[in-house]
Amino acid sequence: MEKKHKSGMKLTAKLIILFLIIIFVPTIAAVMVFLGFGYHENIDILHELTKEGIMIGEMVGRSFLKHFTMIMIAVLIVTSVIITSWIKKDIYNPLRQINVAMQNIADGNFDYRLTESRDDEIGQLFGNYEQMRLRLKENAEEKAENEKKQKELVSNISHDLKTPITSIKGYVEGIMDGVANTPEKMDKYIKTIYNKANDMDRLINELTTYSGIDSNKIPYHFHILNVSDYFSDCIEEIGLDLESKNIHLNYTNLAPPDTCVVADPEQFKKVINNIVSNSVKYMGHDNGVISITIHDDNESVKIEIEDNGKGIASKDIGNIFERFYRTDASRNSLQGGSGIGLSIVKKIVEDHGGYVWATSKEGEGTCMHFVLRKYMKNNDEVII
Repeated sequence: MEKKHKSGMKLTAKLIILFLIIIFVPTIAAVMVFLGFGYHENIDILHELTKEGIMIGEMVGRSFLKHFTMIMIAVLIVTSVIITSWIKKDIYNPLRQINVAMQNIADGNFDYRLTESRDDEIGQLFGNYEQMRLRLKENAEEKAENEKKQKELVSNISHDLKTPITSIKGYVEGIMDGVANTPEKMDKYIKTIYNKANDMDRLINELTTYSGIDSNKIPYHFHILNVSDYFSDCIEEIGLDLESKNIHLNYTNLAPPDTCVVADPEQFKKVINNIVSNSVKYMGHDNGVISITIHDDNESVKIEIEDNGKGIASKDIGNIFERFYRTDASRNSLQGGSGIGLSIVKKIVEDHGGYVWATSKEGEGTCMHFVLRKYMKNNDEVII
């Protein structure tokens, strides 16, 4: 339970009061002592001085000074005790707590809390410490999580690179040994080597793009792209790869022929390739179908990439664009993958001024939707 210590007075005010006590308490005490002898007694002393002479005056003076000194010593002792107690309670003890807390921070213990609540400058110091502690703890936890994910990323990509390299070596050795002794076999071997090389290239591109995302330095070179021409080229390239994997590709463009967008052709190709490769990886059966459809949506263009794979559970659909998120750890460990493909998709689409989302039904398939605003020319100015 948090300890409450309410102090309605600022530390500066307390120090001023202490200063005034040190000055005025002895002064007031001296006046009171003097008055304690009584006005008449003081007058009598003066008469005695005149009547009895200097000796009697000295005796009375010594008696007065003796009593005054004793009272002043007592007053100073009491004042010192009060001041010392006050300083210890309001300054020394809090500073000692801060020192212990900072030592814990230096030792890497970000769970040590200062629970005392105050309303003065020391309370503000406690509050600043708590804010610092929470931020350092959050940063440390985030750093540990990122380091864990970085290791996982390196492990995944190392595993995924090893698989195509082994396949390429095996097929090349088959060609060298004369196993591919017919044109059909030779064509099959070469296509397989080409596809495996593409897989390696995709993984390396993912790693490069991820490094750019992490440092927020993805290089973009925007151009005005005709949607029909650009996607026709992409479909031709994707179709060759899917054909070799026995996956059927459907393509439909419902946008007007002159529809254009402003985009980086190379970076945007990563969006399409990452989504398609994700669909292929988790297809789950031999009769795979991937459909790419372009819709005209007034001032925007909507692209849908749909598959008939296993689908994604509703509890996972909102998290699939997070870095390293895995919907099925056991399945992903078998399939491989860096775990960053869809996070790259989200980053690139958003950097193009668009947005992306997914819909899915388990056992039926998944559809990725992303929207880009059309290129419009208004008074010779490009509106993105």
